[in-house]
Amino acid sequence: ARTTSGSGSGSGTIILNKYQLGRLLGRGSFAKVYHGRCLDDNSTVAVKAIDKTKGFQGPLEQFIIREVSVMRRLNHHPSILKIHEVMATKTKIYLVMELAPGGELFSKLQQRGKFSESTARNYFHQLISALHFCHQNGVAHRDIKPQNMLLDQHGNLKISDFGLSALPEQLKSGMLHTACGTPAYTAPEVLYRKGYDGFKAD
Repeated sequence: ARTTSGSGSGSGTIILNKYQLGRLLGRGSFAKVYHGRCLDDNSTVAVKAIDKTKGFQGPLEQFIIREVSVMRRLNHHPSILKIHEVMATKTKIYLVMELAPGGELFSKLQQRGKFSESTARNYFHQLISALHFCHQNGVAHRDIKPQNMLLDQHGNLKISDFGLSALPEQLKSGMLHTACGTPAYTAPEVLYRKGYDGFKAD
């Protein structure tokens, strides 16, 4: 990461003389995601702005370090959201990522009510291909759900949000032990708290 002084994180703000932030795309407890524009070539990106002043220490810091590390490891699969750059100011960390203008698969499913079998099969193939790539590279995502599947401008799937993912160094006796993820989508073995295979749970 490159550390430089800078200010602001709202729409219209120019960060580190490289990106201009546009409309807000989403928000969480410690981060906001903006539509962004690269000032060098006018390309569009997504910028995740993480506020270091709001409890940025301990577990949260580890989640961000892990997310960046994992995304860099997986940057070459067409169905995984790419990370371009990580920058920091005194108060913010910015993850500059590929923009998925189609939004969440969850929102598309809510609008349509259901997908045709061929559409569902297409998304499923892309998901399985991306997960296979994750697992080949030692990454268990641990929070697969329609809200973490984004769509690009052509309607192709992009897996996102690797903040809860696990790497091989987290294994104890070959198993993971942290119960995490979204309850409605969590594999039963994760809830048993007896250790689980992260790849099979995905």
